[in-house]
Order: sequence, then C-alpha cells, then structure tokens
Amino acid sequence: MRGKLWMWWTVAGVLATVGYFLLPIGSLAAGLVYDGLGASAATVLLAVAPRQAAKERPAWWLFAAGMLLWSSGDAVYTYYAHVLHQDPFPSVADALYLAAYPLLASGVFVLVRQRAGRSRAAVLDASIVATGAGLVLWTFLMQPIAHDGSAIGTRVVALAYPAFDALLLAMLARLFVSGAVRDAGIGLLATSLALLNCADVMYSIVTSYTSYGGGLFDAGWMLSYVLWAAAGLHPSSRAPRAKAREARATVGWVRLLTLASSSLLAPGVLLVQGVTRPHDIDWLPVGACAVVLFLLVGVRMAGLVRQVHRLAMLDDLTGLANRRELEARIRAALDTPATVALIDLDDFKGINDRLGHGVGDRLLIAVAERLRSVARPGDTVARLGGDEFALLLPGGDVAAYAEALERPFQVGSHRLLVRASVGVADCLGTGEEFEPLRRADVAMYAAKKTGGRVLRYDTALDRQASEHAELGAELRTALDESQFFMAYQPIVALPSGETVAVEALVRWRHPLRGLVSPADFVPVAEHNGLIVELGAWILRESCARMAHWRATLGADAPQRVSVNVSARQLSEPGFAESVAAVLADTGLPPRHLVVEVTETAVFDSDTALDTLRAVRALGVRIALDDFGTGHSSLGLLQTAPVDILKVDKSFVDHVGTPGRQAVIARALIDVSNHLQLTAIAEGVETAAQAEELYRLGYRFVQGYLYGRPAPDLVRSSGQHQLTAWTAAARRRPAPADRLDRRRQEAASTG
Repeated sequence: MRGKLWMWWTVAGVLATVGYFLLPIGSLAAGLVYDGLGASAATVLLAVAPRQAAKERPAWWLFAAGMLLWSSGDAVYTYYAHVLHQDPFPSVADALYLAAYPLLASGVFVLVRQRAGRSRAAVLDASIVATGAGLVLWTFLMQPIAHDGSAIGTRVVALAYPAFDALLLAMLARLFVSGAVRDAGIGLLATSLALLNCADVMYSIVTSYTSYGGGLFDAGWMLSYVLWAAAGLHPSSRAPRAKAREARATVGWVRLLTLASSSLLAPGVLLVQGVTRPHDIDWLPVGACAVVLFLLVGVRMAGLVRQVHRLAMLDDLTGLANRRELEARIRAALDTPATVALIDLDDFKGINDRLGHGVGDRLLIAVAERLRSVARPGDTVARLGGDEFALLLPGGDVAAYAEALERPFQVGSHRLLVRASVGVADCLGTGEEFEPLRRADVAMYAAKKTGGRVLRYDTALDRQASEHAELGAELRTALDESQFFMAYQPIVALPSGETVAVEALVRWRHPLRGLVSPADFVPVAEHNGLIVELGAWILRESCARMAHWRATLGADAPQRVSVNVSARQLSEPGFAESVAAVLADTGLPPRHLVVEVTETAVFDSDTALDTLRAVRALGVRIALDDFGTGHSSLGLLQTAPVDILKVDKSFVDHVGTPGRQAVIARALIDVSNHLQLTAIAEGVETAAQAEELYRLGYRFVQGYLYGRPAPDLVRSSGQHQLTAWTAAARRRPAPADRLDRRRQEAASTG
C-alpha cells in the first residue's frame, strides 16, 4: 500500500484540480481549493523529506521549503483578494513567490549532483538552452516590461518572474541531460517543473498585454503541486538507483535537436525583429547572446570531439588505451629501446564460466587499475580486448607489472588469484608498429605453453611458431588422408599382471617426418581447434576397436578402453550426445568406455563439469588423468564426477625412496580408498616400483614394465597381444611373491 501512495495522491490531486474548475472562477471556494492543494503538497514534502536517502535529503528539504513559501504566497493572495478585496502588485505574496524560486532551483541542482555527479557537458547543454530561452524571454517579455513606464519597483518584480523562469528552465534542461529522469520519481519531478515553467511563462505573456482573472494556467500550477509531492512519495525517490550515467558522445536526436534549436534562437529572434520592426532591432542583447551561444556551442563541440576521441582511442570498459591508441604510440617508439609486453590472463574463461560475466568484467577493471597503479610516467597501459592487456614501456622493466598481478584480486565477495602469461619484445629492428606486438604475442603463447610467467622474444620462438604453423597445416592433411592410427597400452591388475583395460593413444605416421610425437602435435591441434575433429575420430576408432575385441576375443578381451578427451572437446556443445551416438553406432556398451580428462581441463570450467556429468549419466566411467599435478586436485574431487584416479608418473618415479613423492603416492591411495575410487599408478617402469606400489595398496598400474603401446590386440598370426603382455608379466615375479620372499629372508637372518 505504501508503495502506491504516490499514485493515490496523484489521483486525489487531479480530482481536486478538476473540482477547482467546476467552481466559479475567482470565488472564495475555488481559492480555498487552490490554497488547500498547495498547502497539502507542502505538507507532504515536509513529511517525506526526512525519509529520503541521506545524501539527497537536503534537496527535498529545499523543495519542501520552496513549496511552503509558494503555498504561503497563495494564502496571502487569497487574503488580499477575498478579505481586503485588493489586488496589489507587487505585494507580500510576490515576495513569497520569488523567494521560492531559488530554493526550488537549488534543490534541483543538489539532486542532480547526487544522481548524476558532475558533468561539464551537461552543464554546457543546460547553459545553451537557458541562454537561448533567456533571449526569447528578454525580447518578447522582459524588454516590454522594462520599458512600460511603470514604477521601478514594479518593473523589477515583474522582470524577476521571467528571470527566475529562465533559471528553472536551465535546471529543467540539466535534469533531462543528466540521465536522472530514468527514475520514475525524478520523471515526475521534471514534469512538475515543466508545468510550472510553462504556466509561469504563459501567465507573464498574457498579463503583459491584458489582465488574467484565472483559468487554464491555474491547472499548470496546481498539477505542478501534485506531481512535485508525488515525486517525493514515489519509492524510487527514497531508494535511488546507482548514479545515472551522463549522456556523452552518443547524443540522442532529441538532445541534439534541442541544442540545435537553442543555438538558432539568436538569429531567429533577429529575423523576427527584422520582419516586425526593421527600424527598431534590439542589436545589443541579440548580439551578446549570439556570441555567448557561439562560445558555448564551440566549447561543447570541443568536448564532444574529445569524447569521440576517447571512444575511438580508449577502451570503454577499463578506460585504458585500446589497440588503435597503442599502435599509434608504438609507431612513435619504433627503433627505440622501448619494450612491448603482452599480458594474457590464463584462467579468465573459467572465472566467466563459474562466476558470470559481470564478475569477469569487474575483474578486468580491477586488473586495469592494478596495472595503472604501477605505471611510471611515459608508460602506456592498454587493453586489446577480452583478457589481453599490453604495455609500452620506455624503460623496459616489466617485473613490477608481473609482480602486481601475482597478488589476489578482491572482486565483490570473491577473492580471485589470476595467473598471467607475459610475452616481452622490444621495438628495435622493425619498421612497422605491428611487429613488436606480433613478437610479444609469440613470446606470450610460448610462456603459456611452457608454464612460465614472463618470457622475452627471441628468433628461436619464431622458428618454433613457424614449425607449429606448418604442423597445424599438415594436421589438416593428416586427418583427410588418414595418417593417424591408434596404439593401446595395457592397464594391469596386481599382483597377477593380468591386463584388465587399455588406454587408447593416438599416433601420427607422417609421410616425410616419420612418427610425430603426440607431445608435438596435440598442443598444436589444441591451439588451432583441430583437436575437436581429431578427438571425435579417436573416440569412434577406439570404441569400434573395443567392440571388435569383445566380439573376437570374448572373455579374454579387456574390460574397458580409456580415451583421452581434451578441454576443447568438453567445451563443445553436444559432446555428451556425440559420445552416446558413437556408442550406439559401434554397439559398445557404455560400461566398457572410460573418458580420461586432465585436472586443468575441468578445473576452470563449469561447462566442462556439466558435460562430464552428462557423459557419466550415460554409464561411461570418468578418469582424472595426471592426478596431483593440477590446480586443486583434492578440491576437484568434490565437484567432478570421477570414478578413477590416474596417479601421475612424477609421484611413481621415486616411490621407493624417502621424500615427498612417496608420501604423496601413499596419501593418494588413501584418498582413493576412502572415496571409493579406483587408483591407477602411471609410468611404472621397474619391478621395484611395482612392488612398492603394491605394498602401499595400489592394485592397478600402467607402464612400460608391463607393456608398450601396440597397434592392435589381435595379430595376423591369430595370437593376440594380450597373450604377449600376460606372458611378459608372468616372467617377472609378482609383487606379492617378492614381498613374501623378503619376509622369508628377513625371518631366516633374524
């Protein structure tokens, strides 16, 4: 009900205004209705002023005081007219009316300052409107009053009204250009001010040529009372939104039309005077206003040009230099010792995915502020787009910027730690502004690939980048010409050494290069996006091969095939549906497929986690590869739908010697057991490692000790690879046998 109070007040005020016109014009009853409405509006404003937002409360107190003076003037005027039967001018009523104008104008000024802040452009626009309108008022209203031959006191008071109307008009213009009228309460206030101004001006014009005994203009004043109080009652006045943004270079057509019309008022007045009274043109005020308008419009256009330049050369989100501005400054710094650095936020996409783009934008603003805070005189800090920033440093010292980004960022309630990859290049030895940026870009991607923080460009990186580009082009040909093939490595159970699963590993037999390592071509495929197509082929080929083994080998076939899936694949829409389609087409039951992902592939992406959940819902098992080397391994187990942990080779290499790796390997098997996950130790190459892993509790291992990857499990001779793997495993003592023999030896020597 309280939220609608302004509406009920407005309805009651409109009905009172209608009732006023149903009474005889100039009657005491009509006067009392008029005065009562004004007093009620003043009372409402006095009541709502203490309830407004603290910073805006002074404005509403000024409105209440102004309305109280105005309604007091109405009461005095009614007393003169109906008690003393006089109509003096000027009178005490005029003094009260004129005293109200500065208070109302001051209140609007304070309110606009709080709602929209300071804006030179908005002040200039309001001044242009006020100057043009003031010239019109002077020429057609104030000048006749100034020369009507009445007493000087009478003329001063009569001139004060249109002068204050010009002030209110300036405040009205300021209110509109501030953007604050987007709030409904301020819109009501602006409408009230417009009605008051129109009624005042029309009254002054009419009374300059004839008498006024009441009529239509009264409606303007009465509705102004109603809407001013309604503005105070409106909920948006008590709980204002964030500061309105001033209209800047993007000037709307209404605003542009208003400014153009105001700037043409001086020649328009001159034209009217030249037609109506060619021998009595008032040159001085017209000329003075024309000069003032010219200067104001000139300053406004200069500001507009600066704003357009700002939009063209500065980043809109952060206020930093943009790519265009940076390239211009690099052009001026060519063949100097200046340094260009390119900064990429590695985890930004994950922040957008997890926390939303609003938090992402605020993080970019915080990064910009952090970089700006360490900038030295002459340094240029720029944002190139997305999460890429750039620096142009005459001194060449990038360390302070890199260190500044290592500290966490507080973005709202989120404390974010962002890793940045930085590529550095100098401006020497090049004749175009794009080359330093290209070199820095090459260095930045190399830093990202190697996991470094800051990397300086050298020509070797160009050769590497060129090789990657060539390799990327050849990848396309390799896919089209079926140069890829699959190899399968056994995953065995301890202590028997029986092969229970295989991991599918892609290989590339290049016609000229020979066998190309996955370590060389997979990162390139990730970078250029071909990993999606290659990954789809790997998945289909592996599932088809597994289905063939089950049909051919029967009970001897491995239980599962593990297929590696990249972060790029997980981010593709419809990946889970693609897996379901492959399983259906190949006839492989979902329980025989394991999807392997790395920690980094899912840590930074809610999309990836949702995709894995959808894949697991099909009945496919999920394995976390290289476990223990990613961002937050243990934390990830709480969110990711994981069935299998593949413990990284780095923890297996030294598992038999005292140290951190052995402790971590022991801890990981405990974590797996408590979470009811299957643990697979990777990279087992010696019997001693297998023995120690078995002692720690590992029951599944993978590595060269038990078999190298083979192209197929079924040989042309009819013997299958499983037989060879099993025979090799049996030739080695099982870990359990080694442990028993050690215990026996210890007992005999004891």
